[in-house]
Amino acid sequence: MGREDEKEYTDRKTSPLIDVRELYCWSLYQAIIAEFVGTLFFMYISVSAVVGYKNEANKCNNIGVVGIAWVFGGMIFVSVYCIGGISGGHLNPAVTLGMVISRNSSLPRALMYVTAQCLGAICGVGLVKGISGSDNYYSNGGATNSVATGYTKASALGAEIMGSFVLVLTVLSSTDPKRKLVRDFDVPILAPLATGFAVFVVHLGTISIGGTGINPARSFGTAVIFNDHKAWSELWIFVVGPLIGSLIATLFHHLASNNKKMTMNSFAIPST
Repeated sequence: MGREDEKEYTDRKTSPLIDVRELYCWSLYQAIIAEFVGTLFFMYISVSAVVGYKNEANKCNNIGVVGIAWVFGGMIFVSVYCIGGISGGHLNPAVTLGMVISRNSSLPRALMYVTAQCLGAICGVGLVKGISGSDNYYSNGGATNSVATGYTKASALGAEIMGSFVLVLTVLSSTDPKRKLVRDFDVPILAPLATGFAVFVVHLGTISIGGTGINPARSFGTAVIFNDHKAWSELWIFVVGPLIGSLIATLFHHLASNNKKMTMNSFAIPST
């Protein structure tokens, strides 16, 4: 029996909810800078693609909806691949929430990550506005998330919950040390690739409903720069939806992958 109980992997060390010691580590601030820069460039390229697509009169001459989905997914892949070794490559408050719930990140780190992600998103969209010109930017909607004609707010909220569930579950599954591929893969490309592809397919499936947010920082950044009443009034959908989807995905992943018997202590906050 002893042989059967041996693990082929090492469990991650769980993070305490509050870890004051990491505030004195330079690596934390390197990670925060990485989250800011990664989110900035993700937003700049992705929003530029949306503005350029809507600015083209002849829709046959531009990238189309499938191309936009590829840009969002591809930029997530590139960004996570580049900064994943520094910060984990969250780039999304919904992902960061999942990491806190799964005890892979402390609360102070998560709050600083979310701040960096939101600031990066604002700066990235600001660059798009500055480079493409205010007229082009405003006349083409600024890539804001809002409920499309023919859909209800409930529909958009449901799409955000389901899309974020898929994304966060993919992130947690592709980085799970229990997975043999994750442990044995020499090049750290599996998680960024899976995450980027998840973003791509979710955009394909839900972009017609509300532009596909699944990232509160992305929706917040475009709302701040575009500063439109509709964008602000419906922003809650694209913040609450991803956070609910992240919560459900994290709990599901824990239930599905935990080999131990479930108890009330399974989600207990670790002592500092």
